[in-house]
Amino acid sequence: MLFAITAEAPMPKHLDDAAIAQYRRDGYVTPLTACSPEQAEAWHQHVLRCCAEATRASSEAGIRQPSTRVKPYLLFPWAAEIVRHPAILDAVEDLIGPDILVFHTTLWWKPAHSEGFVPWHQDSTYFGLAPHEHVTAWLALTPSTEEAGCVTILPGSHRHGQLPHADRKDPRVMLSRGQSVAVEVEPRAAVPIPLQPGQFSLHDTLALHASQPNRAAHDRIGLGISYIPARVRHVGPTRLSATLVRGQDTHGHFDLEPTPRAEADAAARAVHADSIGRFWTASESIPEMSLAH
Repeated sequence: MLFAITAEAPMPKHLDDAAIAQYRRDGYVTPLTACSPEQAEAWHQHVLRCCAEATRASSEAGIRQPSTRVKPYLLFPWAAEIVRHPAILDAVEDLIGPDILVFHTTLWWKPAHSEGFVPWHQDSTYFGLAPHEHVTAWLALTPSTEEAGCVTILPGSHRHGQLPHADRKDPRVMLSRGQSVAVEVEPRAAVPIPLQPGQFSLHDTLALHASQPNRAAHDRIGLGISYIPARVRHVGPTRLSATLVRGQDTHGHFDLEPTPRAEADAAARAVHADSIGRFWTASESIPEMSLAH
């Protein structure tokens, strides 16, 4: 008698079945733990030392984040350590598989009692990635409470696909182009995602999310890390770079970025400038998505 052998799905590394089901259903899962509060505070101190620059460069497309807050993992070994943290990668692997690239990373810094906010948007809007399998990990380095303007998400919104967006030129908006979804959002359906230092959330690239100004007496600082499976590609004409943080890249859709050997040395600064230069060129060449369907 012949028997068929059925391959079993790999056991989850960080997320249980309920958490994976929640992510598929709602477009996010939270809270998850990456590290101790003490480790998060050590990284917080590195941020204060290395990323305190506050100038936001302007372009025709909008107001950019300070350069050291964009892809800091190419400049600083401590940031390279964060994006490779096993607990975060284990959770991401449970969702997109073992071959993982970091496509982009932004340090989100809201000073105490500041007016900066993030309007309702989808991360996918100006990334130009296909298919839509990108996962954002949001790691808290200080308390990210409702008072401090934590991320708020609209459960299930990822199931609507890519929605139309329009640029919003407002200096208070923390997104580079002020991208705002051009459909009405019911705020009563939104769910806040409070996180304590060392905790992180995961959300789908198509999930609608936003955050309000920081009304707390402390700065709200967190790192948003965009992870993609190696099979995902950029659809624009600009060839972009990314960092392989787990598994293998057998697709070659991106130029692979090196890990910094020393803190913001000449080699690291050159790699960083090249990478974010390509990223801005690509993202700013994508027109407003007001006609997207």
